[in-house]
Amino acid sequence: MTAASAATTAGAATAGFTTAVPTDLAPHELRILVAVDSERGFSAAAKVLGLTQSAVSHSIRGTERKIGAVLFERGRKGATPTAAGATAAAHARRVLRLLDTLAAEARGAERGTVGGVLRIAAFRSVALYLLPPVLERLTARHPGIEPEVRVVRELGAGTAGEVAEGRADIGIATIGATSPVPAGLIGDVLIEEPYSLVHPAGHPDPRSLPLVDWHENCGSYTRTWWAGQEWIPKATVLTEDDGAVLSMVSRGLGMAIMPELSLNGAPDGIEITDLGPERPSRSVGYVTTPELASTLAVRALIRELRAAGKGAASEARLR
Repeated sequence: MTAASAATTAGAATAGFTTAVPTDLAPHELRILVAVDSERGFSAAAKVLGLTQSAVSHSIRGTERKIGAVLFERGRKGATPTAAGATAAAHARRVLRLLDTLAAEARGAERGTVGGVLRIAAFRSVALYLLPPVLERLTARHPGIEPEVRVVRELGAGTAGEVAEGRADIGIATIGATSPVPAGLIGDVLIEEPYSLVHPAGHPDPRSLPLVDWHENCGSYTRTWWAGQEWIPKATVLTEDDGAVLSMVSRGLGMAIMPELSLNGAPDGIEITDLGPERPSRSVGYVTTPELASTLAVRALIRELRAAGKGAASEARLR
């Protein structure tokens, strides 16, 4: 036995569990696990599920015995998931989602249709400008699909994290060489967004203006490009989103360097200047789980996203 396996065995024994226990979890146990993780408490989970607190506690203890690990730290402030608990809850959400998909796809196979809820995580500019026409075409072709869009800041785990945690079926994320598709997920690039200089219209020397920026603006590749540009100052205004950046720039409060999607619907008083052939770009793509990638609704959305990406590339070449 290795030191690591010995430590694991000791930890499980300390918690009163045995190792290598066959895991035979029922869907209702998974739902209780997810509810406790989401609500961060047994009482709150019981209220959401319409159960008693003792029933929830009993179920979690049974789940911990079956898994062989402590899933929640109990305390006065509620139930905090352990590392094992967070992992188990993420898998539980994905399993429950597959059960929902099983039913929807079986009904679709019988009727020759594609239907059911399709959960999408997207960051702000994608939700505002890329998704609406895509979802319009998707639902026109497949009226039975019910899109649910959740806007998520593309920071930290971002939209890909929503997919990995089982909260979304597909995420529109910034991916590429410096932001690879996270382990355990699959995906591909849809569009390349070039960056441009955005400044008050008619300003004689826009590069001399203060920089207005926001946290989600770009990844490490673009920041490396920025670092090599001596004319780009440190941001003096840092806003919550790209819409606030555009508002600030339109009022003459500074200039910004922004990706193409964020410039849709730019207000009056703004001018957009090309940064030249060496300009940076941002790769926007989709991520999903291997098990959901083959489902009819996800495949239908990916087809529409690819078509939109090709259209955007064609427009960029014409410009």
